[in-house]
Amino acid sequence: MTYSFCPHTSTLRARCLVPLLALLTLAACGKGSPTDAPKAGSPAKTVADPNLVRITEGMASHFKTGEVQMANIASVQEVVGRIDANEKLVARIGSGVTGRITEVLAEVGQNVRPGQILARIASPELTSAQMALLRASAQADLAERAVERARQLIQADVIGSAELQRRETELSIARAESRAATDQLRMMGLPADSIRRVATTGGLQETAGVIATIAGVVTERTVSQGQVAQPGDPLFTVADLSNVWVVGALPEQTARTVGLGQKVEITVPALENRKLTGKVVFISDTVSPDTRTVTMRTQVDNRNRQLKPQMLATLRLVGASTLQPSVPSGAVVRENDKDHVYVRVDANTYRMVPVELGPATLEGLRPVLKGVVPGTPIVIEGAFHMHNERKRSELE
Repeated sequence: MTYSFCPHTSTLRARCLVPLLALLTLAACGKGSPTDAPKAGSPAKTVADPNLVRITEGMASHFKTGEVQMANIASVQEVVGRIDANEKLVARIGSGVTGRITEVLAEVGQNVRPGQILARIASPELTSAQMALLRASAQADLAERAVERARQLIQADVIGSAELQRRETELSIARAESRAATDQLRMMGLPADSIRRVATTGGLQETAGVIATIAGVVTERTVSQGQVAQPGDPLFTVADLSNVWVVGALPEQTARTVGLGQKVEITVPALENRKLTGKVVFISDTVSPDTRTVTMRTQVDNRNRQLKPQMLATLRLVGASTLQPSVPSGAVVRENDKDHVYVRVDANTYRMVPVELGPATLEGLRPVLKGVVPGTPIVIEGAFHMHNERKRSELE
């Protein structure tokens, strides 16, 4: 087969391709055109820096700016603590004699008064001590009558003064033995009226009492009816809770910054975060090897009995004041577990800047440790809403 070349046909094809190429070029240019510009009047928009936010003139009135100021900031340290009974007002009460408990008369939580019988105990030692009192009392009576007779005889010039002195000495010894026997029974828990009854009538008491030595609340009972008790065994614990301790644990690294007499602010969550004040009354000289902390305590008045032992508390130790850069707590926003403030960089333009801050003071100030310097213009009111606008604009 033979092919022939026609110059007129090639020219016609070229003329047809030129418009087609032009259309393809325009289509390609249309696909790469830029996106539409943001609508005018939008409330806030970010520029290339995601930490930068720009607000409109209409929104400017919702934010208040100020400068980072120097302020007297007291160092504040927070530690976890608990309420404890004041050990100086705690009595651990036991039996004064070996014997068996016959009756328990007090329970945990019960209010008791000094001299109240908490339990009764029967003991052979009690019987022996009562017999000793009877013998001492009888001996004292005999010695007293012997002295009276000696005084009559010496007036009749029957005996000499030496005999009278001997009998008076015997009377003194008998009275001392009677007092000793009385004290022994008192230590065993026998009431004073029962001791007088033994000495005068000879009626022996079958049981002695375990006696409360202070007024307070029974916080512990370790004895039951029928149990054998010995002297030295703590059977009851009574605490006067009109004054209690608040005990905290200081980290060993910061314990040196706390001193006796330092002011302490105490918050008790169980009492709807009721705030109390006190002073440091004790700082341990040793470090706990398990927790690496130093024990400290303060004491507070508790006449209304609202503070209960083992309640949790937070102790804020307020130290000396120093002049430091500070920002209001309302100027601080949190993001990614870090503190930030919004610094003004231009008219209606702000940048989110990370900062390191100390704990808030009672006046609502946060001391600045790092990030901004005094005189830096920042948003002091409305920082939270500005932060929301920045996040919304970032998402858009």
